[in-house]
Amino acid sequence: MTSFSELGSPSPGSTAWRALLALAVVFILLATTGWTAVKSHRGAPDALSASISAWRHGSLGGRALPDPYGSPRTLGRWLDSLTKAQTDRLVRRYPLAVGNLNGAPVDLRYRANRVALTRARADERKRMHDTRLTPLGRSDAARRMHRYEDLLITGRQILSFDPSGAGRAAEVFGDLAHANRVSIVVPGVDTDILTFQKTGRPYTATVGMARALYENQRADAPDAKTAVIAWADYTSPAGIGMDAATGKLAAQGAVRLRALVDALPSLSRVSLMCHSYGSVVCGVAARDLPPKVTDIAVAGSPGMRADRVSDLGTSARVWAMRDSGDWIQDIPHLEFGGLGHGADPVSSGFGARVLSADGADGHAGYFEPGTTSLDNFARVGIGAVQSVSCGNGDDCTAGLR
Repeated sequence: MTSFSELGSPSPGSTAWRALLALAVVFILLATTGWTAVKSHRGAPDALSASISAWRHGSLGGRALPDPYGSPRTLGRWLDSLTKAQTDRLVRRYPLAVGNLNGAPVDLRYRANRVALTRARADERKRMHDTRLTPLGRSDAARRMHRYEDLLITGRQILSFDPSGAGRAAEVFGDLAHANRVSIVVPGVDTDILTFQKTGRPYTATVGMARALYENQRADAPDAKTAVIAWADYTSPAGIGMDAATGKLAAQGAVRLRALVDALPSLSRVSLMCHSYGSVVCGVAARDLPPKVTDIAVAGSPGMRADRVSDLGTSARVWAMRDSGDWIQDIPHLEFGGLGHGADPVSSGFGARVLSADGADGHAGYFEPGTTSLDNFARVGIGAVQSVSCGNGDDCTAGLR
């Protein structure tokens, strides 16, 4: 890390110069967003925590319920031992807890989240007509109500759902319970329940990214058992402010990401597809991820909180791509006093395998169907790593078997 005593008289292109540039960026952020950006996110009462608390104090057949944050394997075995009547009772009483329970069978989580979404929709429908709310508050309730209706469409597989605050969710494409290749799309800033999917420019939102990736994987390997998770289940930074410049939310997200990975079938091979600030989350999570995570691929990354791949402490292959028109290339790639996210993942010194991002068209276009960037993500996800398209003249498949 650069210290003030090392700055001296900086010359353009030097580490010290980049540190000063980073400080200038910080002052601009403070001037435009204020110190309030570093405060904790506040929202509605935490519905998920309330459901978890009720679970902790609940019982079934006269016996206390197991620790909801216990071993996924232990929880899975316990849930598998129950009758349908017993699991139905748990779903009715604690839908949010069950719907977010790592270790629960995925079909049970889907069912519980339908109950939780149905109740949340009813709550928002009431708020739409609550005269105690401002017009803006009633409008927000209407938007949420319609989003919950979308998530309740028959056939959607909602793996997690939390209406608290800005809201979080995760959705599965494919048969997760039997997949031997699982890809997790980890999105960046401004991701919440309302931006989880978009009608306009759908492939810039988490659901569209994951759907496009799944369809590309199915086209490349129609007989493979694949699944893709659209994972907007962490609190992301709101805009390009102080939260986006630090690793606090990434650290919190990394804990949640590791918990998800730990709960996936032990025989599955997992790939992380991390966009923008999502790559910071993946970088922080990397050290403690299990060996079943074989690949971490980042696009439009501001950094992974590391100076080089070896600092990530992972056995997974690390891939990186960036479109030539992506504005992220203009930010200072360094870490200084807790601000910034480290080296540029596409730089030669970082040591990632550099992929082509042809056709991506800027920071938000990496998952657009028909692009080389999306096809590269898909090939990494299905394990066809020897057939990816390399970028920057890099021999990104060297040494692969």
